[in-house]
Amino acid sequence: MKIQSFRDLDVWHKSMALAEKTYRLTSSFPVEERYGLSGQLRRCSVSIPSNIAEGAGCGMTKRNLHHLRIARGSEHELQTQLELAWRLKFVERERVAPLLDLASEVGRMLNGLISSLGKRLDQPRPLTPDS
Repeated sequence: MKIQSFRDLDVWHKSMALAEKTYRLTSSFPVEERYGLSGQLRRCSVSIPSNIAEGAGCGMTKRNLHHLRIARGSEHELQTQLELAWRLKFVERERVAPLLDLASEVGRMLNGLISSLGKRLDQPRPLTPDS
């Protein structure tokens, strides 16, 4: 299947599900965390599919890679903050574990996509009369 849109990417769909689950999880956090950890979790979870989409829209492999790396960084940030939410007892481990698993899966998918696109950059380009 040819990728015509970011919506064709499995990693985008999984990261959207991760963002939805993060929003649902943080809705039970203490009210005083609305602008603290809860808000930060929501922002970094939204950053993942947003950067996947933005990178796909750039049309250039280098720019796409840049945004995919940002998405991967946000995925790591999300995992760290989910762990912190559990340590602070804002949420039970049983509720955090599935999100951590999904985040890890998204991270692996991003790594694969980054690796695949990186190989495109490394391929020699044919010489043109102007080069």
